[in-house]
Order: sequence, then C-alpha cells, then structure tokens
Amino acid sequence: MAKLYFSYAAMNAGKSTILLQAAHNYQERGMHVRLYTSSLYVEDGVGKITSRIGLDVEANLYDRELDLLADVEVANKDKRINCIFVDEAQFLTSAQVWQLARVVDRLGIPVMCFGLRTDFQGKLFEGSAELLAIADILREIRTICECGSKASMVVRLDENGDVIREGEQVSIGKEVYVSLCRRHWEEALGRWPSP
Repeated sequence: MAKLYFSYAAMNAGKSTILLQAAHNYQERGMHVRLYTSSLYVEDGVGKITSRIGLDVEANLYDRELDLLADVEVANKDKRINCIFVDEAQFLTSAQVWQLARVVDRLGIPVMCFGLRTDFQGKLFEGSAELLAIADILREIRTICECGSKASMVVRLDENGDVIREGEQVSIGKEVYVSLCRRHWEEALGRWPSP
C-alpha cells in the first residue's frame, strides 16, 4: 500500500544522500522514479538534487504554481512511476502537499519527501507543517551539534560569521547554515525566541 513519507532533519544530516540512495535502489531493480526539487535549486536551467558527498542527479523542478498531481498523472501515462521523491520539501505549499497525498491515495504511488522541519528562527516551513500534519510516516534523520548532542535547529550566518536573527525565511546564497542542538541555538541567538 502506497504511503506519504516525510523524512526531516536539520541542515547537513544527509537527507539528499538518503534520497538519492533510495531512488537508486528502485532504479537498480528496473523501476521508474520521478525526482523533484525546488526551483530555488536550479543550476544552468536544470534542476539538480545534490548531496554534500558529491552525488547529484537531474530532477524535475517545482515552483509554488506547479500542480504536482497533474504533473505526475501526465508522466505516469508515458511510463508507470513506481515512486516519487521530493527534495527540499519544506518549500512545498500546503496545496502541493495535498496534491502529493492524492498521488498516494488515487494513483497508488508512494511519495517520499525530504526536507527541513524549521527555519533559522525555529519556525515551521509551510510544506513541513503540512507534511507533519498529514504524512503517513514521519522519520527524523539525525545529525549532531558541535557538543555531540542531537542537532534539531539551524542558525544562519552572514559572510562575517555572525548569526543572523531576522530576515526572510528563505535565503539561498552566500549565507551559511549551521546545525545546533536547541540549547546552543538559543545561546547563538542571544535571546529566547519570541512565541
């Protein structure tokens, strides 16, 4: 029975590596997969899922307007899809998460989403919030803080290495993200986050 999966973690936990490994396992058995990543990660007009260990594959891009159910239905007519993989799932809209749920429920295709749970201010991303609410299977992929504890939060650093405390939720570019445990995240912010 097909299910909607959400595997989440802080930055640099190996989410994309696990996604690529799982997709490879399907393909190695002659099965067909469809890969998606956010249009924020386009490289020279091509979508790519890239891991820190140097693996990368081309992927279909999604933006906030793409109807994922319709897109999968069209692709599935050409060649039966055995599994859908979505990287950077935190950037999905609530509507797109429900579209993926319909891929599972109506088309019988498993969907595996991978992404961040929270942003640098400790707030849920829209796509992550919806996935946490409706996914059939939730899995936390763990990474560690500099102290050795489980890292569940991230801070964003500017080009000088200073912690950024405010700003846009999404920032792809020169900033660096560091995964920390909750205690060190609060210490790095220098204040308790506002509710």
